[in-house]
Amino acid sequence: MIQVGDALPSTTLMEYSEVEGEGCSIGPNPVAVDKAAAGKTIAVFAVPGAFTPTCSAKHVPGFVDKADAFKAAGVDEIWCLSVNDAFVMGAWARDQKTAGKVRMLADGDAAFAKATGLTLDLNGRGLGLRSNRYSMLVRDGKVVSLNVEAPGKFEVSDADTLLAQAKA
Repeated sequence: MIQVGDALPSTTLMEYSEVEGEGCSIGPNPVAVDKAAAGKTIAVFAVPGAFTPTCSAKHVPGFVDKADAFKAAGVDEIWCLSVNDAFVMGAWARDQKTAGKVRMLADGDAAFAKATGLTLDLNGRGLGLRSNRYSMLVRDGKVVSLNVEAPGKFEVSDADTLLAQAKA
C-alpha cells in the first residue's frame, strides 16, 4: 500500500468535461497523474462508487462545502477518485454541484487503485473491484498524509480531517 513519502503512481485518470476550454475537448479527457500533481498541493479522496449513499450524502458534500477553506489552507485542487467511467463521474459531478470546487476523476479500470494498493474487492456484492475509501494530502506528487478507512467506515477520510492536516 502507498505510504506517506511515496510518489503517486504514473497512471492516467479520466475527467469528463462538459465545455471546451484550456485545450480540453468535450467528453472524457485523460489526466496524467504525475503531470497533473507536479508543483501542486492536492487534497485527494477516493470513494467506492459514484451515487452510493455515504459517498453522495457525506463524503463529496464535505469537500464541496469546504473547498474555499482548502484553498485558504494552500490546497490548489481537490480530486475525487472512483472506479467508475468518466461519463458516470461527469453525471455525479453535475448532481453534486462540484464545478470549480472538486475535480471528479474516473479510475475506470482501477489502475490507480491497484497501483496504490488501495483496492476494495466487492465482487461478491455485485460491484467488482473498487477503490477503498480514503483521503490523502499530496504535495508535488508525494503523499504527505494518508487516511484509510476500515471496511464500511467513514471516520478518518472526511473533509474536516484532511483540512486539519492541510492547515498543519
